[in-house]
Amino acid sequence: MLKTFPKGGIHPPENKITSEKSIKKMPIPKVVYVPISQHIGVPAEIIVNVKDTVQIGQVIAKSGGFVSSNIHAPVAGTVTKLDKIIDTSGYKKQCIVIRTDFKNEANFEDIIYPLKKEIELSPKEILQSINDYGIVGLGGATFPSHVKLNVKEGITIDHLIINGVECEPYLTADHRLMLEKAEEIIVGIKILMFALNINRAIIGIENNKKDAIEMFKKLTKNEEGVKVAALKVKYPQGGEKQLVYALLNREVPKNGLPIDVGVIVHNVGTIFAIYQAIQHKKPLIERVVTVTGKKLKNPSNYWVKIGTPITDLVNEVGGLPEGTRKIVNGGPMMGKAIKNTDVPVTKGTSGILVISEDEASRGEPKNCIRCGECVTVCPMGLEPHLLMNLSEKGMFEKVAYEDIMTCIECGSCSYVCPSHRPLLDYIRFGKNIVKKLNTAKN
Repeated sequence: MLKTFPKGGIHPPENKITSEKSIKKMPIPKVVYVPISQHIGVPAEIIVNVKDTVQIGQVIAKSGGFVSSNIHAPVAGTVTKLDKIIDTSGYKKQCIVIRTDFKNEANFEDIIYPLKKEIELSPKEILQSINDYGIVGLGGATFPSHVKLNVKEGITIDHLIINGVECEPYLTADHRLMLEKAEEIIVGIKILMFALNINRAIIGIENNKKDAIEMFKKLTKNEEGVKVAALKVKYPQGGEKQLVYALLNREVPKNGLPIDVGVIVHNVGTIFAIYQAIQHKKPLIERVVTVTGKKLKNPSNYWVKIGTPITDLVNEVGGLPEGTRKIVNGGPMMGKAIKNTDVPVTKGTSGILVISEDEASRGEPKNCIRCGECVTVCPMGLEPHLLMNLSEKGMFEKVAYEDIMTCIECGSCSYVCPSHRPLLDYIRFGKNIVKKLNTAKN
């Protein structure tokens, strides 16, 4: 029987139209726009100046604190501006603009990396390198990986979970990475097991990726302590709390983290980035991005330099089709619409989804009919209709009491609402206000 989480969940159309498209290399952009805040926590501090020449992989913004991350030059070139631009959040953020020098793309561009299995660094050196090379969670949260791996004394970790679920409709970046870099991902898993002194790891993959499941089962056949688990196709299976419960039957506390139940969870993309950093000293300067949409001429998956304008990706797949209504950073469930394609790819950009007018149209919001569908599908056991109503009325102390901060913003409630109520929009709004109120109190 396929494993899954017990509460709620939905199964929207998968639309994995790029699942058989191999990862291509995006052409090197003429200019990159590198935000200094591509992670949860404190923005990095700029350490370059206008007119400086930078080499590919060079640190251009240094970690601004413990919960922060280094930013590296994704291309070799000249710093032309230190400017504020609108990023995928929709807000203006400080960024470093680099004009590419196409004559000097050495170091990383022309190297074909051989598979390297031997682990030469000590656990302490591994964790330091993960920090130095700017590795953050590539599953969407962009939490600095060295922070997650900083296990305090007295805490016992007995399982490493590798998240290969990719339950968002349309996105296939992780699926293709698993198929094309499986051996490297296995080495990345062993690196973390060694660094954390863990002897058990589970690779969780949804059952709509049977080719990846078979490949990893074959590769882990003789790997002691590493198992592969097929998961039921159910959204949001890739949520950390849902995944931990599905694989280990352990319930992460309401306001807790997987580490509270002896588990560390990492996305497959993060594991591959860790492999590259430890085995080949390569910082996080590019990632796989799915560029997709039903009306696109040639949707596909790409290795993309951090800082590449999304315009370049759209042009690469044939341009915006007539009748495009929305461009979404991420998947249709948890992704956010962007205003235009001038914004850059960041470490957290897993996909660019182009949605047509007929797909994007929302139904006219009507009064709640108390059907309870939103409560039934909520994977966190919340009452989304209540959280929306309280947020809409400005009753933020009450909405905090009703556990709004435990919402994982999966969008299942909005998806099933027969009255087309913007449940998630108001819940996000309420969460932001409660977060600010809590910060002010502290």
